Amino acid sequence: MENTNTELSSSGFVRAVQRIVFHRAFTPVIISLIMVNAILVGFETYPSLYNNYKDWFFTADYILLWIFTIEIAMRFIATRPTKDFFKSSWNWFDFLIVAAGHIFVGAHFVTVLRILRVLRVLRAISVIPSLRKLVDALLMTIPALGTIMILMSIFFYIFAVIGTMLFAGIAPEYFGNLQLTLLTLFQIVTLDSWASGLMRPIFAEAWWSWIYFVIFILVGTFIIFNLFIGVIVNNVEKASEEEKAEEENKELKELRQEVSEMKAMLKTLTERK
Repeated sequence: MENTNTELSSSGFVRAVQRIVFHRAFTPVIISLIMVNAILVGFETYPSLYNNYKDWFFTADYILLWIFTIEIAMRFIATRPTKDFFKSSWNWFDFLIVAAGHIFVGAHFVTVLRILRVLRVLRAISVIPSLRKLVDALLMTIPALGTIMILMSIFFYIFAVIGTMLFAGIAPEYFGNLQLTLLTLFQIVTLDSWASGLMRPIFAEAWWSWIYFVIFILVGTFIIFNLFIGVIVNNVEKASEEEKAEEENKELKELRQEVSEMKAMLKTLTERK
């Protein structure tokens, strides 16, 4: 009977924690605290303000650190089964940031601690579903982006060699060697002052140089960059579909958990009678 009562009280505690964690106000409150943490870190960049209120900043950060610790503990308790909590890479991310904060607070490494306060702002990504979906999509693009990067590297290398051969004598500060040419091509592909700053001075010396620049921009900016965008958009759609499937599975698990708890309660009540 004592074990049964303990199980009932434990399940009641878990349900109470779940009601808090799954409440619609829980996430906005955590996001607000993350923003407060970000504002405090921003204020710390002003030496006069930080030096005058150093103790106050430390106390506020310590309180926020413990609030985030309690938040993660509550999310861990609310997850059923609990082992599923660490199946999410975002939960690992949150756990490591908060754990590192406790370690360095105890060690009083001021510089590292202040950097960790800034990194804590990244928790907004793990808390806000839309941002989390976007980052997941970006991570999914890494294999495909690797292939595109190889293609882009080949393209850059070919045009860097050609550019160095053609324009080293005309504009050595931009095309003097392979490294400088690669840096120049990176500037051109971002469309940063490529016409007025680069092409026109060279065009004044060699009228045919426009062919080189136009071809590079057409291929590099409008084709290869659009490949990046296409892959990212495609993976955002895939991430959305996977998230919907995960939510459906989560709802099914929760329903099964509730049914099993109700069965256990009915069984306990029957045994008491």
